[in-house]
Amino acid sequence: MPVPPHTPSTTPDSGRLLGEFIREHRNRLSPAAAGLPATGRRRAPGLRREELATLCGVSATWITWLEQGRHVAPSTKTLERLALALQLTAAERTYLFALARRRDPNAPAAPSSAVDAVLRSVRSIHHPAYVLNQRWDVVAGNAPAADLFLNWQAPQTHSATEGAPPNLFRFLFLNPQARVLIEHWAVRSQRLVAEFRADCGGRLHAAPLRELIDDLIAHSPEFSALWKLNDVQEREGGERGFQHPLHGHLVYEQLTLRAALHPEYKLVMLLPRAAPA
Repeated sequence: MPVPPHTPSTTPDSGRLLGEFIREHRNRLSPAAAGLPATGRRRAPGLRREELATLCGVSATWITWLEQGRHVAPSTKTLERLALALQLTAAERTYLFALARRRDPNAPAAPSSAVDAVLRSVRSIHHPAYVLNQRWDVVAGNAPAADLFLNWQAPQTHSATEGAPPNLFRFLFLNPQARVLIEHWAVRSQRLVAEFRADCGGRLHAAPLRELIDDLIAHSPEFSALWKLNDVQEREGGERGFQHPLHGHLVYEQLTLRAALHPEYKLVMLLPRAAPA
């Protein structure tokens, strides 16, 4: 086999993550769904590398190198063909391009209006509101949010330093009360992990994120299992239900805003449901 070319387009970690993501989604796609005839017996479900290579117009060797995390440089056009062949959703396509350190030509333009003023005034909002950074640490929050989320309590692990801001995932997976507080915990936790992966994109290899992910994998079998799924989904709003130990059953509409000038921060507001017309 020829030696693959070296390129600095991806780091070793991002190359590995890109390879794992492509392999996982190749294994999920049946030949019939891809419009290919199912020929012969198969050792595993999903497309063969040769079939994916044919759909993308590249060699099977190149797909092998890519899935092995080697230093290959997929072009924008090749990534577009991969996204199309693997039938990726919009969020999954964005994640694919982020891991490859390429700009998606179909990416929407950044919003023109900033919400920095809202981020700074989070404490003046009368309903639960909080701000998440790239690690989904709760870097700001008001009193109603602290009350709703039980003061974000989660046990300190070896990687959670004293005085560090609370983290949504440490609360969600390491605090047993979260499973009772959050309605449909299993469904919500799977959705949040997929949203988090999409939100991280190509930054998954960065030390602060990697530390958090490794710590959660070590201390939460549920998080570890969900992380291995390689699911990616867009962040969504909608109805959120809670069973609070003091306030009983609560239902909110979630709204998430991202600041145009500081897209690494997300403002999450839980608003009362509008009365039916």
